[in-house]
Amino acid sequence: MAHRYIKKILEARVYDVAIETPLDEAPLLTERLQNRILLKREDEQPVFSFKLRGAYNKMAQLTEEEKACGVVAASAGNHAQGLAMSAKEMGVKATIVMPKTTPDIKVNNVKARGGKVVLHGDTFDEAFAHSQKLVEEKGYVYVHPYDDPDVIAGQGTIAMEILRQESGPIDAVFVPVGGGGLVAGIAVYIKYLRPEVKVIGVESEDSACLKAALDANERVILPQVGIFADGVAVAQIGENTFEIARQYVDEVITVNTDEICAAIKDIFDDTRSVCEPAGALGVAGLKKYVAREGCTGETLIAIDSGANVNFDRLRHIAERSELGENREAIIAAKIPERPGSFKKFCSALGKRNITEFNYRYSDDSDAIVFAGVQTKAAGCGREGLLQELRDQDYEVEDLTDNEIAKLHVRYMVGGHAPAQMADEVVYRFEFPERPGALMNFLSKLGGRWNISMFHYRNHGAAYGRVLVGMQVPEAERPDVIAFLEEIGYNYWDETANQAYKLFLG
Repeated sequence: MAHRYIKKILEARVYDVAIETPLDEAPLLTERLQNRILLKREDEQPVFSFKLRGAYNKMAQLTEEEKACGVVAASAGNHAQGLAMSAKEMGVKATIVMPKTTPDIKVNNVKARGGKVVLHGDTFDEAFAHSQKLVEEKGYVYVHPYDDPDVIAGQGTIAMEILRQESGPIDAVFVPVGGGGLVAGIAVYIKYLRPEVKVIGVESEDSACLKAALDANERVILPQVGIFADGVAVAQIGENTFEIARQYVDEVITVNTDEICAAIKDIFDDTRSVCEPAGALGVAGLKKYVAREGCTGETLIAIDSGANVNFDRLRHIAERSELGENREAIIAAKIPERPGSFKKFCSALGKRNITEFNYRYSDDSDAIVFAGVQTKAAGCGREGLLQELRDQDYEVEDLTDNEIAKLHVRYMVGGHAPAQMADEVVYRFEFPERPGALMNFLSKLGGRWNISMFHYRNHGAAYGRVLVGMQVPEAERPDVIAFLEEIGYNYWDETANQAYKLFLG
């Protein structure tokens, strides 16, 4: 297998449109992590993503007859732009099927590069099914975003550049993983020439399809995929990419949303560039690896794979970055309901900066406050803060890892539900975000049960996030589950969530 791919990578045609991207040192990360950190800057490609390499190399292998038929792909972003640019360069008609939830910036970029955009469905799977229908009806040639040997070879040229640019020792290369085309191409080339170099895949924990496949020793389909890092939101690793990855990838590290946001900030601090969430996976995984291994003095390379991020998502990213770097803690604390309690509690926090403080009167005895507290400046982390408060007899709940607290509670007003409302159930939803989506969601939710609480906040992402409270008698609870399964949105039962119980229930 390796020989076949090495030949393909060496013969890959990518530089008609792609550039050899720099391998830049990240001085701030290098100093902080006590390792030499290098960033492979694929965000500097003409389409701001590595996807151009694989798309163009695949196009270059097509026969004249196939080019005359035109090409089609299903994509919500970077592959679409790479294929549109490649097709325009070759004078080939390109049709891109994109979910209706695709941000305007990506739709407009595809159109600007000469691609015909067809908006269909709410998910990638629906867009893919429609693209296959076009293949049958129109005779188009389908160009897969990752599970194709020529696409894999195109992405493998990144590894070729890395080994040419860094001739000294390399200890590990950290590669974002979605469908696996990037990590497969990089791993097969590096392991063939420099087998001592570790190749480590990095996945969002919400879409860790390669890790799931490696654990099961076969390709599996994830029942649910998170969409924050939309560039890697893939439910099943590719067939070709899995066969390569299982042989040549040393391990897979998973990272959460907060860790991804912190990595975006790290890259910005070192390069003054803003990468997309999927593009920051390599740095997020690298940081986790260093913390786990305690290594120093090593040369570690992260692939900065893309920078196609909507501007209005930056607010959400900035809010979560401090949490991901463990520089902020979100806590709930009980304080006495009497004059001077606020001042005493603030004094207990020491010289730490308070980033947020929410309070609502509950009763005459105690109050529960919701606070964001910076933990770095005081020289001790979250655990130190919690212990200090408990040593001063405060009842404290750590909500730093609680999604309800971070996505909803910190932005809500109104306080606890009245005591007589004992039949409230709470669900968290994700639904496709587009004009009219909120009204459509409410229409589907219907009027069978009274809505007792509702919070929606647009995060500039492809999916809206909603917290809903409904009054549902105990006997009708199974009906709710059946109804939610029928409407088909991702949902979580949060009735027992501690943040809800402390501030809203």
